Amino acid sequence: MDTNQFTSTQMNQLRHAFKLFNGLMILMWKLGLGRWINHWPQYTGQFMVIHHTGRKSGQQRLTPVNFARIDGDIYCTAGFGQISHWYRNIMKNPEVGLSLPEGTIRARATDVSDSPRRIELLRYVLKGSGPAASFFGVDPEILSDSELLQKTPDYRIIRFEEI
Repeated sequence: MDTNQFTSTQMNQLRHAFKLFNGLMILMWKLGLGRWINHWPQYTGQFMVIHHTGRKSGQQRLTPVNFARIDGDIYCTAGFGQISHWYRNIMKNPEVGLSLPEGTIRARATDVSDSPRRIELLRYVLKGSGPAASFFGVDPEILSDSELLQKTPDYRIIRFEEI
């Protein structure tokens, strides 16, 4: 599925589907199944839940995302780019909680999308998503660097440093 070819209506429908799926993931995490979900990363991906503050409402929000650990920090991507509400929330209020398979930590979020390591970081995180990236036509195992950049121009890369 190449989302670069999607209309804005199709992208909104896809975002709505993700919202429903995310609700299921949060429920599983609340039921204590977070560690279980991460047991088979090649099939399910590696998931964590970001606890962040709504930029307008000030309310606590939860967002499940795929992640990767790189050089002691945790990284994720905002595949829908800067239009993602959770991304805008953590850019306004970068101190977040992260529910990881081994427990919850406090962290500070930083957008590192312009890093000279963009391709390397993006590949690691997309590999951490299990089959999800391939489903969207972004296979980090087979795409060349230029193909990966071409297919992910709006992706934002976020680094979380433990505080």
